[in-house]
Amino acid sequence: MKYFKKMLGKKCYLSPINQTDYEQYTEWLNDLEVSKYLSLSSLNITLESEKKALENISKEHNYAIIDLTTNKLIGNVGLMDINNINRTAEIGIFIGDKEFQNLGYGTEAIKLLLNYSFNILNLKNILLRTYSFNQRALKCYEKCGFKIIGKRRNSQYFTGEYHDIIFMDILSDEFED
Repeated sequence: MKYFKKMLGKKCYLSPINQTDYEQYTEWLNDLEVSKYLSLSSLNITLESEKKALENISKEHNYAIIDLTTNKLIGNVGLMDINNINRTAEIGIFIGDKEFQNLGYGTEAIKLLLNYSFNILNLKNILLRTYSFNQRALKCYEKCGFKIIGKRRNSQYFTGEYHDIIFMDILSDEFED
């Protein structure tokens, strides 16, 4: 696959999404170990539906996360619901390749996108949501400078239990690259 170094870090870089990667994304998104932390864990992701999804999101600020050493696709990170008047957006991320989880790639990818969001796109406030059972993500987001701003109690049903959705945000003047 061909990737382009749009935002460069020490471990990884962010590249525009390559739509031909839909088979890899389909594999990851149907793996419950990966997708249980995503809002689409209860969906059946087909090759066709993922191909269409990649076509749609590749037009926005969504990026493939690529390992700098191997040029291997390991996940994606992106912005949703960008509001240029209020200068707000929501961020989402996942590391689909389990070999690259818990190694700092997610933290670096988020920081790369936050830097771009605040310094190039001129955004002011970026929101995210995660589940209370996703402790790994909570630690990562706090490391990136996000603060908990609230929660929606017992609003996510997964594996026979209800969990909270945690809302976090970061302001441009709080971001430290």
